[in-house]
Amino acid sequence: MNTRSDRDPRIGIVGAGVAGITTAVMLKDAGFRNLTIFEKGADVGGVWHWNRYPGLTCDIPAYLYQFSFAVKPNWSHVFARRDEIQRYHREVVEQFGLTKHLRLNCEITSAVFEGSSWQITASDGSQSEVDFLILATGLLHHPHVPDIAGLDTFGGTVLHSARWDDSVQTAGKRVAVIGSGSTGVQLVSALQPEVAHIDHFVRTPQWVIWSPIHLRPASAMDKLLGSFPWLNRRLHSAMLLTEDFLTDLFIRPSWRRRLFEQFAWWTLRRQVRDPELRARLTPTYRPMCKRQVFSRSYYPAIQSPNAEFITEPIQEITHSGIRTADGKFHDVDVIVLATGFHPHNYMRPMNLVGRDGTSIDDVWAKGPKAYRMTAIPGFPNLFTVMGPNSSTGSISPLHASELTARYIAQWLKRFRAGEFDTVEVTEAATTRFNDDVAESLGPTVWNTGCNSWYLTDEGEIDLWPFDRKTMAEMLAEPDLRDFVVR
Repeated sequence: MNTRSDRDPRIGIVGAGVAGITTAVMLKDAGFRNLTIFEKGADVGGVWHWNRYPGLTCDIPAYLYQFSFAVKPNWSHVFARRDEIQRYHREVVEQFGLTKHLRLNCEITSAVFEGSSWQITASDGSQSEVDFLILATGLLHHPHVPDIAGLDTFGGTVLHSARWDDSVQTAGKRVAVIGSGSTGVQLVSALQPEVAHIDHFVRTPQWVIWSPIHLRPASAMDKLLGSFPWLNRRLHSAMLLTEDFLTDLFIRPSWRRRLFEQFAWWTLRRQVRDPELRARLTPTYRPMCKRQVFSRSYYPAIQSPNAEFITEPIQEITHSGIRTADGKFHDVDVIVLATGFHPHNYMRPMNLVGRDGTSIDDVWAKGPKAYRMTAIPGFPNLFTVMGPNSSTGSISPLHASELTARYIAQWLKRFRAGEFDTVEVTEAATTRFNDDVAESLGPTVWNTGCNSWYLTDEGEIDLWPFDRKTMAEMLAEPDLRDFVVR
């Protein structure tokens, strides 16, 4: 048994984005102070730190996309901009005294379980030992660069949306945007008014749902929520109930889903009058099968005289532009890769080694698997926040992170009370959970026949297929039957 008299667990949290910040605040609130947050970036915020491209806006209303323990009354837009969200995260870190626990520019390269603790090595060579390792690394932090012939020969500027360079001038330039997800749509919408010409290269058209993305809240609302914080918290709770309605669209076929699909068709027909362009903009899959895109400005932007929507496959990139499969050549000065991320890498390329030398690459050789988003067989005293099968497609990641952090805190309290030294989820419990996930994914909209970043290399859907109530029940308290404690 661990003989330290105080039983004060040493906790390492990897990642200072939404999941990491939530976990740190929740654990401090539960009385745990001996924690370190390791962040590979120069600031907190996760995706909101790394991504800073023009037009970057959260597609979840700000009054929902915020921490329940730090509600903000004065958002400048109903759908918040990147800078405001990142600044909010920094303010929360300072408000809850996390700065002293934070190690920036500190990427964890190796974590090895030895005896009853984790030995951690950072990129600067420093080493740490913790009793519990919590991986809050998120999904969208490994940029995906497509394998396009000649990309490295381009004589202009190449930017990935996740590594934007503010010094690059796009005004008056000929710009190519490659990629059709939310990032590509936001970039085209933001850049089109100022560039000489913009080409949007799209392999698969997206359903783009009209949304009041530029809406500002009434000033009276800011004053009201600022004067009555309890009202702001009630608003946040009410929006979670609204989200339950939206979650139902994803996980169950019903009249609600059909109504949403009709709205998607209406948006396209209403905003794109040219039948030829509308046909090329029309996806062949059902709305919401991919990560849903929201915008009120994309369709007008792509119909502007200085814009072109291109679905012909890219054959090659040359020193001065892009040649498509139909033989047409497009002169460009700047190429922007809005090609997303490797979302299923999670904590990798970290060298993560668990009990008996078990490597995460071996355990996940057939794709990422976990128990209720939180635990992995073979890795004692390790938990994940927003891990495999997390709710990135249906339920607020902040809310899911809070539920997960409370769940982890219960294990830490048991450790503090001296009930165990190590805890590890069983293979049987993990298999049973993943079997339930596979069955429940059947009727979801993500399983209606599209190729999306939700799919792993093995073709499995890496999402949460249950509603918020089920998530809360699964994470309410540990089920000791599913774990081995020593």
